[in-house]
Amino acid sequence: MARKSYGGFIALLIAMLLIFSYSIPAIREGVGGSLDTVLGPLAGAIPFYVIIILLSSLTALYSSVIQKFTIDYERMQEVQERMKVFQKEFREAQLSGDEKKIKKLESKRDKVMKEQLEMSQQQFKPMAYILIVSVPIFFWLIYRLNNFPDPIGITMPFFGPLMLKDVVLTFIPAWIFWYMICSLTLSQVVRKALNIGGI
Repeated sequence: MARKSYGGFIALLIAMLLIFSYSIPAIREGVGGSLDTVLGPLAGAIPFYVIIILLSSLTALYSSVIQKFTIDYERMQEVQERMKVFQKEFREAQLSGDEKKIKKLESKRDKVMKEQLEMSQQQFKPMAYILIVSVPIFFWLIYRLNNFPDPIGITMPFFGPLMLKDVVLTFIPAWIFWYMICSLTLSQVVRKALNIGGI
């Protein structure tokens, strides 16, 4: 158990460092510029919104594969089912005023809650691995958008024609919103193909 906790702590620390690196312009620009030597020619050959579709597809694929091999979905479903059964029995015991049954169920509650907590923690384990690839992709997208010579436009669902740098939903840049739409949609397809559940 100590090893699992230690591994989870390391994964969380890596994830936090990767997220924090976004606030350091030198790292953001350095990583973005380095990736531009590889991805830059692609940006010159096809529309930028198509590049976002391709990169979000990559994100959906590798994140789903990582989650498939790091999360025990079968056990997760079992734990969720046990929790539903426990909650139903506990609610019925409370409504009926069955003190004996309530005390019996209270003795089980710690075990059920512990299982639920373990499964919740397990869902965060893949985060560090996913961010190791996702963060550099975002750095490159930001770098390219900041250094691209011409305005880049797209027609967004519900929002109509926009520049990728425009803001939608009060504070979200259009390119991030487009990336999220593509990634979430494609990840559902990948999850279905890999027969894994949702996060």
